Amino acid sequence: MIAHGLVLGKFWPLHAGHSHLIETALAQCARVTVQLLVHPDEDVPMEVRARWIREIHPAVHLVTAYDDAPVDFDDPAIWDLHMATITGLLDAPVDAVFTSDDYGAELARRLGARWIQVDPGRRDNAVSGTAVRANPEAFWSTLHPAVRAWYVRRVVVTGAESTGSTTLARALCAELACPYVPEFGREWTEQRPGGVSAPWATADFIEIAARQNAIEEAAARASANRWLVCDTDALATAIWHERYMGFSAPDVVEEAARQVRPFARILTGDEIPFEQDGFRDGEHIRHAMQERFRQALAGPEGDGVPWIEVRGPVQTRLATALDFLRRL
Repeated sequence: MIAHGLVLGKFWPLHAGHSHLIETALAQCARVTVQLLVHPDEDVPMEVRARWIREIHPAVHLVTAYDDAPVDFDDPAIWDLHMATITGLLDAPVDAVFTSDDYGAELARRLGARWIQVDPGRRDNAVSGTAVRANPEAFWSTLHPAVRAWYVRRVVVTGAESTGSTTLARALCAELACPYVPEFGREWTEQRPGGVSAPWATADFIEIAARQNAIEEAAARASANRWLVCDTDALATAIWHERYMGFSAPDVVEEAARQVRPFARILTGDEIPFEQDGFRDGEHIRHAMQERFRQALAGPEGDGVPWIEVRGPVQTRLATALDFLRRL
């Protein structure tokens, strides 16, 4: 049994080849350190990649650092720059280095360790981070559900009361053949202490935002084709808090809204008749609420996420929404 093994990489993103490398090291070593080395310009944040590794490979000792040195395996001076970061992260000598690529030989030599090459030429796992980034769908089967969730295109359908958002969301799901995320707030209206007639409290909206995000994450992990349709999101929860409580949502709800960035938002128009379903109580302010949604989606709260307002019959709304998504 090898005492201490090292695996390092960008894990941009973590895929089956990386996991095979890590699991091979774990099978042969009493202890495995995984170094996550991230360039500041890369589009998947360090904390996201670290979360993937911790969830998928909890037995490793994970350390992270930014490494903005260029990649040139033939330049000793550049090697020196990388090694300063790598050795600075180590808390004990390394006995073996595990890599698929040939740079492992020089890395092992510089660390005074043994080089163990795993799946040379990537014959068993014909995948790379570059290939996944270029076409995630083509390598979907090589990605853990936690990683797939990052690449899912999340479409949020939202709007004021009785604007047909649920009808459109379900129609989009049917067209895109993807999972559907229901509006948890509607379920919570019945579940909460006191039921439908109980007065709302800030704690209700904190619960709704957290549960909405959790349900959405689970659905994103189950998507087989990179699409997901959500009937509302945590941003809408913040807006509804403002409507019922009379003041802005607390930071925890605002943070929940920032945690997940949709691919697009679709606002359903308020030109259709209001329908009472036993839960709704805002017919008198529906148009004002719709304007609040427009303001949020177009302003800083919308975080620059592309959005469109659709109007007309369901089929017209569906066609407009699909055309919008195709153009994106």
